[in-house]
Amino acid sequence: MFPLGLLANAVIFDVATMLGAPRMIATLAFWNIIAGLAGGVLAISVAVIDITPARPGRAARAGTIGVLLDLCVLIVFAVIALIRLRSPDRGTDAGLLPVEVLGLAAAGIGTWFAGRLGPRRPVGRTATDGGVRVPGPRRPVTAQRRPSARGVR
Repeated sequence: MFPLGLLANAVIFDVATMLGAPRMIATLAFWNIIAGLAGGVLAISVAVIDITPARPGRAARAGTIGVLLDLCVLIVFAVIALIRLRSPDRGTDAGLLPVEVLGLAAAGIGTWFAGRLGPRRPVGRTATDGGVRVPGPRRPVTAQRRPSARGVR
């Protein structure tokens, strides 16, 4: 999530620069992109290791799609960083801003796919009371009262 936050901050800083913020904010956005790329490479490496032993099925498919989307996002932002190297303050222009926004949207979709890999909790209706079963701490089992030998009072 940290690389995604860095890339999102870069887009926010670029929008602020387009609206009249000092050019130093554009330089800060460039360095956020570089840091996001470095963290993203580490995150994708871990994600590939995570999905490699997955059995074929829905989770493996979602994990693969998520990793491919994240890889595409990293490629887009790497190209943006290379293009920004041309300017002395590492700023962006109005043509790159929509590409950054689309890259950020693709990163959000990739994050959604990665969230589908988490454990599924057994939530559903119980057979006895029709209520919703919510996972939580278990209550200790208490001994049931036995009827007294004298009978029920």
